[in-house]
Amino acid sequence: MAAGIQQAATPATPASPGGSTPSYFLPMALMVSLYFSIGFITSLNDILVPHFKDLFHLTNFLALLVQFCFFGAYFVMSVPSGWIVGRIGYKPSMIASLCTVAAGLLLFVPASIAISYPLFLFALFIVGSGFALLQVAINPYVSVLGAPERGAWRINICGIFNSSATTIAPKIGAFFIFIAAGATTAQLARSVRMPYVIVACFTLAMAAVTALIPLPKLIETAADAGTAKPDGSAWNFRHLRLGALGIFSSVGSEVAIGSVLINFLGQPAMGGLTHTAAAAFVSFYWGGAMVGRIVGSVALLKVKAQDALLSVASVAALMVLITIFGHGRIAIWAIVSCGLFNSVMWPCIFPLAVKGLGRFTSQGSGILITMVVGGAIVPEIQGLLADHLGYQASFAIVFCCYAYLIFFALSGYKVRQPRYPSLPDFVPPVEA
Repeated sequence: MAAGIQQAATPATPASPGGSTPSYFLPMALMVSLYFSIGFITSLNDILVPHFKDLFHLTNFLALLVQFCFFGAYFVMSVPSGWIVGRIGYKPSMIASLCTVAAGLLLFVPASIAISYPLFLFALFIVGSGFALLQVAINPYVSVLGAPERGAWRINICGIFNSSATTIAPKIGAFFIFIAAGATTAQLARSVRMPYVIVACFTLAMAAVTALIPLPKLIETAADAGTAKPDGSAWNFRHLRLGALGIFSSVGSEVAIGSVLINFLGQPAMGGLTHTAAAAFVSFYWGGAMVGRIVGSVALLKVKAQDALLSVASVAALMVLITIFGHGRIAIWAIVSCGLFNSVMWPCIFPLAVKGLGRFTSQGSGILITMVVGGAIVPEIQGLLADHLGYQASFAIVFCCYAYLIFFALSGYKVRQPRYPSLPDFVPPVEA
């Protein structure tokens, strides 16, 4: 992985006058706000998928290029982002990432004027690239922003706010973007303009606030010290490789469900809901993730990660089977409930995947972050299946993802490689 990520696990000890404990309230408040922004903008993609499908008369496969371009940017830009963070530092990287996101959001204006789907996709790739840089910068920063023993608590707080954003964003986006039936093509294209300009202005404001708030230098970067690259690689660990597929499956299934939910609920067998009415269920889906994270913050203190993952993956797989073979409200609530079970998959997979990596822990963390690309690929596979087999049958790919996670929880997580000298306790980052 890139040098910036490679060295992210080495916290610097900040000087504190008189030996007092420094206050990180403002930096932590900023980090929470940034996680909220990530969740809000990311979940708007669930509104764009059905909207662009109608606007450009697309197949499901082509409409889901929205998620492919957005999450594909994580895969393409994670290594360059690690290099950038290592060279310019964490705060400048946060500011640069927010400016990049704003630039991508503002590209929605010319895209809506030209009514160009490729330009919309390019804009989403730019937004995703900005978020890739932001994730690489803030994930390790939050983990060391205060007492090490409270790192998990800080990550959980960020996750709750991230989930609260994904809960409210679909309703807000639907209000602005889904307009009356019979609208012209120009009107449909124009409906995305105002909300994305507003969000772009908010993102630029966040960049300005980030520049003004003093952030303590807590993590050493490549610019601070020339740490030699260790022999070997995190890729040598079998459980890390299997864990990477676990992150791929977890993120992929989560994004796929949210992406097709509106069109799925518009099917006659599911009640033929309008886009606006179906958007409420998208909010329920992401709201379940918020509730799950709150409950999980307590439950995971008492339950082993592999046992928790086995439980939620098994129930989620059952819910998907009910969705595939059921109909009406039973199928609807079965698939919506998956949001609740998805919530704790990421914090279960991460620590299991990096366990025993020792000095390769930060490199393994960077590898796992790149596997967010599952959010680009799994929805595309489901879209292809939906086009040829129908929506209900398309959830077979989601079932396969959960089945893999069951395997990982039963066997794949076990460390079967030589252990190296361990680094300080690792706290997993929050997902997109």
